[in-house]
Amino acid sequence: MYAYDYLVVGAGLFGSVFSYMATQHGKKCLVIDRRDHIGGNCYTETIEDIDVHVYGAHIFRTSDRSIWEFMNQFCEFNHFVNSPIANYKGEIYNLPFNMNTFSKMWGISKPEEAQKIIKAQSSIITGTPQNLEEQAISLVGTDIYERLVKGYTEKQWGRPCNELPASIIRRLPVRFTYDNNYFNDSYQGIPKGGYTRIFCQLLEKSSIQLSVDFLDEKKELSSLAKTILYTGAIDAFYDYVFDPLEYRSLRFDHQIKETDNFQGVAVVNFTDAETPYTRSIEHKHFDFGVQEKTVVSYEYPFKWSLDVDPYYPIEDDVNRNRYLLYLKRAQKDQNIFFGGRLGEYRYYDMQDTIKSALNLAKRLIGPVV
Repeated sequence: MYAYDYLVVGAGLFGSVFSYMATQHGKKCLVIDRRDHIGGNCYTETIEDIDVHVYGAHIFRTSDRSIWEFMNQFCEFNHFVNSPIANYKGEIYNLPFNMNTFSKMWGISKPEEAQKIIKAQSSIITGTPQNLEEQAISLVGTDIYERLVKGYTEKQWGRPCNELPASIIRRLPVRFTYDNNYFNDSYQGIPKGGYTRIFCQLLEKSSIQLSVDFLDEKKELSSLAKTILYTGAIDAFYDYVFDPLEYRSLRFDHQIKETDNFQGVAVVNFTDAETPYTRSIEHKHFDFGVQEKTVVSYEYPFKWSLDVDPYYPIEDDVNRNRYLLYLKRAQKDQNIFFGGRLGEYRYYDMQDTIKSALNLAKRLIGPVV
């Protein structure tokens, strides 16, 4: 006889949404996490009366009304619109790439002028783009690529752009309007009061154990539940039997600034190769804050190793094929399921994670009655 119906490893977004759906259906869930808090990478912490996104900027957005309505059960979203800027060696450009960007870059004002320049510059790419560099140039030309894509991307991924898959940048927004809204989604915002409050509600009916590493107590913990949902790295679960998958990691430097407005915008991308960090995040701007001080976080990407947290799956052909070996292995374990960015080795947004968790809950548990 098991103490729980589900052991959920990871109190992040996937695990918490799944646990919520399970407990709504009367199932008993034990949720564990090796960190000392719930919320995973969406965790927010109050510093100087500001909701700080401890693991980097998380802006919720979706065009799926059902996902938006699901999230609105747990919070009220404000009207924040993501309009980041790029800093290239002190020159400021609007993001995403739009007429404001092109006007600053080339001193032009009409869409047809921008289209003509991009068409001329992108003509050096013939055929289907084979890597990220070719994909970016085919979309925005060489000037934008060299100033606003190349340095940032190579810092983020730790590889030359011509060695990265084109798929990473296929969703890059390019507009010939003066529109600085980064996303095209119908719904967008930041939860008032921070993300952690959402997780408290999602996990309200679950049992929770923090600072517990499943891999250190695998046999004992596995005996507690009939079914295991694992949201950590799938290769770690199987002791890297097919060799480790590759990831990119991040380090955050959070600083309190003795000013009420440090950079004037929530997110700045530093697109030159020399600046060691990729982004600076001023959290109060997510909530239109008026506090006397501000908190700014600097985001440093670095090479992943087995003893640091993985953040971004590197979804090139080698790693995708290796992941398929792990997936095939996982399919032999009928009582173990994998989910989330690390469990599914997918570069998920929050809305993708929620949708995947809801789909798995529906498959295993059925619709909530």
